[in-house]
Amino acid sequence: MEKANQISRVGFILLGLSAQPKLEKTFFVLILLMYLVVLLGNGVLILVTILDSHLHVPMYFFLGNLSFLDICYTTSSVPLVLDSFHPRKTISSSACAVQMFLSFAMGATECVLLSMMAFDRYVAICNPLGYPVVMSKAAYVPMAASSWAAGITSSVVQTSQAMRLPFCGDNVINHFTCEILAVLKLACADISNVISMTEANVTFLGIPVLFISFSYVFIIATILRIPSAEGRIPSSCSAHLTDVVIFYRTLFFMYVKPKPKDPMGTDKRDFSGKLILLFCGAVTPMLKPIIYILRNKDVQATVRKLVAQIHFTQ
Repeated sequence: MEKANQISRVGFILLGLSAQPKLEKTFFVLILLMYLVVLLGNGVLILVTILDSHLHVPMYFFLGNLSFLDICYTTSSVPLVLDSFHPRKTISSSACAVQMFLSFAMGATECVLLSMMAFDRYVAICNPLGYPVVMSKAAYVPMAASSWAAGITSSVVQTSQAMRLPFCGDNVINHFTCEILAVLKLACADISNVISMTEANVTFLGIPVLFISFSYVFIIATILRIPSAEGRIPSSCSAHLTDVVIFYRTLFFMYVKPKPKDPMGTDKRDFSGKLILLFCGAVTPMLKPIIYILRNKDVQATVRKLVAQIHFTQ
């Protein structure tokens, strides 16, 4: 117990890529560039949804929330990842808890927001006449707020349970950040409650997947009844579906994918786990603006208009 109290006072050491020193400089440059692209791309999306009055509709209100969320998520983890390339980077227990809380909150909130966007597309395509009433401002603003509230509440419960555990032995986290599974390996107490809460969270996050799936079943069924000349999936739906697939596929490989039983592959699994976290933390938010700009005609038109205005003023 004395050792556990000492760790709680001193904090943790982030191992990062110290086992692969030759890769550190390469990854540092790549992650920094991806972080800058995330800030620029999502910043442009937020600016576009604010400046263009034609985009003041529920779909793009949710998209603006997603872009802001991605900026918050990457800012909570990527600077810490970059700092972890320094030898034996130390992080305090409180800073570790804050980083863990932000990562959980942003991830859970995104799951719910993606389901809200699916519902918006369902109403717009399956019930277009009732869309202005169902998705009025009095409806979609509370929907977005409830998404943030659900994500933050889930994160508070999960993080508080994890950080209340006593930690003993080695205080080295074999990761770039305070990823919960890596932190739980240092616990010297029964972690069954935290694990059961993690399983509950998986169920909680799986509900939006089912909601999205059912929404698109009805959307596709409605589209198939439209004459072939017009019966193509709207660009807003294709962009949203691409976003959903990338996001949930990353989560699956991060937390759900079965681990091989070969004990000789532990180091390789740890290294691949770190790379998957990097993908989730930097590459996925970086791809999102590209997806919505390339696959959404409304956003494309607004971006072109914005670029033309900037070029004209110069």
